Amino acid sequence: MVKIGMMIGDRYEILEKIGTGGMSDVYKAKCHKLNRFVAVKVLKQEFSENANFVSKFRIEAQAAAGLMHPNIVNVYDVGEDNGIYYIVMELVEGITLKKYIEKKARLSYKEAVSIAIQVGMGIEAAHNNHIIHRDIKPQNIIISKDGKVKVTDFGIAKAATSNTITSNVMGSVHYTSPEQARGGYSDEKSDIYSLGITMFEMLTGRVPFNGETTVAIAIKHIQEEFPSPREFVPEIPGGVESIVVKCCQKSPDRRYQSAQELIADLKQSLINPEEDFVVQNEVEMDGDTRMITESEVAQIKRRTAYQEEYPEREEIMRLRSDTEAMYESEDEPEDGEDYDYNPGMERLTTFLAVAAGIVICIILIILVVNVINNIGTGENSDNSGHNSPIQTGEESSPESSPTPSDEPEDVTYVPMPNVRGRKVEEVRNELKDLGVKSDVVYEESDSLEAGIVISADAGEGEDIAVGSTVTLKASAGPRGDIVPSVTGKPYEEAYNLLLDNGFQVAKLEAYSDTAEAGVVVLQTPAAESKVAKGSEITLTVSLGKENGKTRVPNLLGRTEMDGIVVANEAKVQIGSVTYEHNPYYPADQICYQSYSADLEVDVGTEIQITVSLGPQTGTPTLYRCNTNIAAPTLEEAPDYVTNSSVTLKLVADDGTVVLETITSSFPYATNHNNLTSSGGTLTVTYTVTKDSVVDDNGTVIPGGTETKSFTRRIEFTPQ
Repeated sequence: MVKIGMMIGDRYEILEKIGTGGMSDVYKAKCHKLNRFVAVKVLKQEFSENANFVSKFRIEAQAAAGLMHPNIVNVYDVGEDNGIYYIVMELVEGITLKKYIEKKARLSYKEAVSIAIQVGMGIEAAHNNHIIHRDIKPQNIIISKDGKVKVTDFGIAKAATSNTITSNVMGSVHYTSPEQARGGYSDEKSDIYSLGITMFEMLTGRVPFNGETTVAIAIKHIQEEFPSPREFVPEIPGGVESIVVKCCQKSPDRRYQSAQELIADLKQSLINPEEDFVVQNEVEMDGDTRMITESEVAQIKRRTAYQEEYPEREEIMRLRSDTEAMYESEDEPEDGEDYDYNPGMERLTTFLAVAAGIVICIILIILVVNVINNIGTGENSDNSGHNSPIQTGEESSPESSPTPSDEPEDVTYVPMPNVRGRKVEEVRNELKDLGVKSDVVYEESDSLEAGIVISADAGEGEDIAVGSTVTLKASAGPRGDIVPSVTGKPYEEAYNLLLDNGFQVAKLEAYSDTAEAGVVVLQTPAAESKVAKGSEITLTVSLGKENGKTRVPNLLGRTEMDGIVVANEAKVQIGSVTYEHNPYYPADQICYQSYSADLEVDVGTEIQITVSLGPQTGTPTLYRCNTNIAAPTLEEAPDYVTNSSVTLKLVADDGTVVLETITSSFPYATNHNNLTSSGGTLTVTYTVTKDSVVDDNGTVIPGGTETKSFTRRIEFTPQ
C-alpha cells in the first residue's frame, strides 16, 4: 500500500495524492536522483495480483514511454517495488481543457484553433509512432501554467501493428467516433473525429450530441446529422466551421486522412479564417448517414450497460488485447454477468423459456411411453398376429420407432479458412462472419511481427461446427532482450555497452543538481526491461547544475505556432504578438524578435515577436537595427563604474526615437524593423558620484553627483 512519505524504487518520494482512476491512483512525488517533481501512477492493489493484467499494464507503459514530444505528457520510467507497480510521468502544473472551457464558457476561435494545433501535433507524433490514443477529449488535455498544451492518458492507446486496430472500447461517449460506438475498427481518423468534437466544444461551450443515456448518445453519433457550430455561435468563421465539420464526418474516408493535413488547415484558418480552403473528400454512398440496425442498438446497449454497472472494470477493459472479443453478441458476458438493461423483457423471456421447457418435457414423456408400448406390442404380435396399437401401415418394430436418440442433430459445418500469416483481427472477423468463435494465445517470434497468426488448432479446409471455438496461435513479436543498466555511467561507456548488446541509442540532455555533466541520469526503456532486438534506448545525459540561464532561439522565418513550440523548448516565453506587412518574409512567418538569437537570458524571459502579413505594394526601402549595445569603454567614459545604471537613447537620422531605456546589463540587445533611415545616433548618459575633498588651505569641498554622456554612431542594415 502506498503511503505519503514512502520511497518507491529508491528514488521517488511520495508527497501527496493528486488523482484517482478506475485502475490506478496518481501521486505527486519527488525524484531524488534528478531533483525534480514527477507524477507517479500506481496500479491499485486489487489489480496488482493479476499477473496477466500487470503484464499488459507494463506493455502499455513502455509503449507510451516511447513518445517524447512537447505536446505529450512524457513517461519517464516504469517499474515495480515490493508488489507496487508504477509509471513515472511528467508532472504538469495546470488545468484540464474541460475545466478551462467551463471557466470561460467558450473560447474565441483563435484560441480554440491554437489549442487544437498543439493537440494535433501531439496526436501526429503518436500516430507517427503507430500509436492511436482512442480517448481524445478535453479531460485528457492539460493546459500548463505557461500556456503549453499537452495530451495525456494514453492508458487505452495501443501500439498499432498495421494501419488499423480493432477497438472494443466505448471511450467517452460524447467524443467517441461512430466506428468506435459500433465496436468496429478504429484508427488515426478516429482520433481526428474526437479532436473535431473537442473543437466543437471549445467553440460553442457544448457537445454536439447529448442524451439521457450513453446508448442514446452513441446512436446519435452513428445516425444523426452533425450540427453546424455556427448554429450556436454565428460569429465562428466559415473556414473554422468547415474544419470541424470535416473532422466529424460519419465516414472515416471523408475526414482528414492524417493529423498533418488537419494542422495545415488549422494554421491556414488563422491567416484567412473566412476563406473556403477546406477540401471536402469526394462523396461516396457508403459514407451516407444510415439508420442503425436493431442488432447494433442491442450491441451498444450491452456494452454501455456493462460499463455503467461495473465502472471500476472500464480501465481493465481498456487494457485488454485488441483481439479479445469483449462484446460479441453470441457470447454471454464475462464472469457470467447479465446485461440487465430491460427488466420487463427479461421477465417475458424467462416466462417463455419455462413454458417452452414444460412443453418439451411433455413431448418427451409421450414419446418414451409410445416407445415402451411399441416394444411390448411388437413382442405380442409375434404370437398372436395382431398389429401394434400404433397403426403405421407397416409392422412396427423397435428399430423403426422414432426415439430422441435417433433424431439427427441440427449442426451446420463450414470449412476452415486459411489463417497462417494473416492479421489476427482480420482472421477473427472472418471466423465471426462464419459463426465460429475464436480464442488467441500469443508466443514470441523472431520471424513474424506482432499480431500475425502462426497456426490454428484446425487445418485449412477442415469442417468446423458453427458455434464452436477455434484457438489461434499468434506472434507477440520478436523475442526480447534484457536492457542493461547504464544509469550513473559516463555517456561514452553507456553508449558502447548498449551498442555491444545490439541496441540503438538516442541522446537527450538535461540539467541535474546531483549528477556531474556527461553522466547518464535516465534511460528509457528502464533497465532490466525486455524489449525487441535492435530497439532504440533513449539516454538522458546530465548537463550539470542549471545556472538559471538559457540561450534565445532563432525564431525568424518560423510560423507563429512553431515559434511558440521552439521558445518553450528553449525555456523562454512568447510575450506580445503583433502583425505587420514585411517585404522580406512571407505571410505567417515571424519577422522580428525582441531578443537576438543565441543571446543568453534568464529562464522564462518573455520575447515579443512580430508576424509578417506578407509584402505590401509600394513599400519603400526599409532598414533594421539588430545589434547588441556594448558597455561604455574606458576611452568613452573613464569614470564610468561597471554595473551602474545608464540611459540609452537611439535617435534615427529622421528624428525617430528608436530606443530609450535605462539598463545596467551589457551587452544590451535591440531589434527594430521597418526604419526609414540608414542609421542613427546613440547617446549614453551616466552619473558620476564625487567624494568630498580638502584643498591645500584646509577648505572642505563638498562632494556630489555629475551627469555625463557620450555618443556613438549606429549604422542600420537594409531589410
